[in-house]
Amino acid sequence: MTVLVAGASRGIGFEFARQYRADGRRVVATARDEEGLRKLQALGCETLPLDVTDAASVAGLGWRTDGEQFEVAIVNAGVYGPRTDGLQPPSQDDFDLVMRTNVLGPMRVLAALQESLPRGARVIVLSSAMGSIGQRAGASGWLYRASKAAANSVLKDASMVLGSRGVSCIAVHPGWVQTDMGGAGATLPPERSVADLRRLIANLTPEDNGRFYSHDGSTIPW
Repeated sequence: MTVLVAGASRGIGFEFARQYRADGRRVVATARDEEGLRKLQALGCETLPLDVTDAASVAGLGWRTDGEQFEVAIVNAGVYGPRTDGLQPPSQDDFDLVMRTNVLGPMRVLAALQESLPRGARVIVLSSAMGSIGQRAGASGWLYRASKAAANSVLKDASMVLGSRGVSCIAVHPGWVQTDMGGAGATLPPERSVADLRRLIANLTPEDNGRFYSHDGSTIPW
């Protein structure tokens, strides 16, 4: 099985690459810089440079993966942005960075990969329960929330296009994970979160296409 992890230099993406490699899977992993690529190469991954905010970089992903067939593709790259508690408007630069990374990034990556996803492939976009409108109970980090709600919309549209070709596409909430973004006070180590997500991915069926799941397998309302 060949797995693509887009955004794998640290945190959840790196743990996906590590665990799949530990299981003997062929892993193609991306990072923005040489340090990240070297870390992934040390795991035994094949690596590709990728900055999802750069159109030329994502176009390069398309031609570099021409002829590949990924049974699992994980779109993980993301940023949080300003940590707000109320209705503080983000700066233009913060807005552009978060939306370009969390929304435009998946749009570009999914479009670039669509010919490398065979029937039966599984596509996972890392989202967040903070992006759920249906269960929202707070407004902290509202730029991040908006970006993940928009990323969920991107995933849903992709599921309609790719699902017709037999590809299962889901959005996932990894839990509150002890990463640079989640912080040391988070409840889940990345090893546990990714183990749960890999179990979820392995058990996906065509009926799951276009859904939003927590790492524990429970359904999250859009």
